[in-house]
Amino acid sequence: MNRGARVGDEDLAARLAQGAGRLLLALRETSCLEGRALGAVADQVANAFILTALRQWRPDDCILSEESPDDPERLSHLRLWIIDPLDGTREYVEGRSDWAVHVALAVQGKPAAGAVAVPALDRLYRSDRVEARIGSRPRPLMLVSRTRAPAGAEAIAAAIGADVAPMGSAGAKAMAVVAGDADLYVHAGGQHEWDNCAPAAVAIGAGLHASRIDGTPLLYNGPDTMVPDLIIGRPDLAARAIAFLQSQSAI
Repeated sequence: MNRGARVGDEDLAARLAQGAGRLLLALRETSCLEGRALGAVADQVANAFILTALRQWRPDDCILSEESPDDPERLSHLRLWIIDPLDGTREYVEGRSDWAVHVALAVQGKPAAGAVAVPALDRLYRSDRVEARIGSRPRPLMLVSRTRAPAGAEAIAAAIGADVAPMGSAGAKAMAVVAGDADLYVHAGGQHEWDNCAPAAVAIGAGLHASRIDGTPLLYNGPDTMVPDLIIGRPDLAARAIAFLQSQSAI
């Protein structure tokens, strides 16, 4: 990037997500490390790359990253970059493809711009240049966490007539929905803002639904970084899933 040129937020997010993804692929392919050691180094390398670039290109903005100490000063800023330099470390070290890099910008608590790279599949999704695809499956496919499927997932699937499949990182699941490889992603096991801000920004940009599972908006830059649950998917299926969950909570 030419330091003297103005780079838009979407372009910056996309370049950083893609660049970090390429570094992670190279590290996994050439490193003599494995297991937890590989994951720890990969987190540090990707985080350092993204944070160094953001401090160069957006010195007045604050940053919230999974791999860095939280700075409470961010709460007084309107613009916050929310980063997960390696979403799905377990999948990454296992040699799987369902891991991702998240780079997002929240403005006044809303996901304003974002990019998600799925490097092992050579895919890059950005919030300003994306359109959701609809799969041709006979039944909708609902994705859940590979390691922490939400309680009641089967009940939700039955209510909307969907099949259920596990997958790795939050970004990989959300982008599978964007790509039309799945139709809905439901999570209720607790996440942090860096787990879903970039996926939510891309999903919203693609015309998909993204919210808490009770239908309320996903909000960012809160004192507590926890995001208890979310739902991302086709608007019609998301509405049916939310209605089912609301009916269950009313019982």
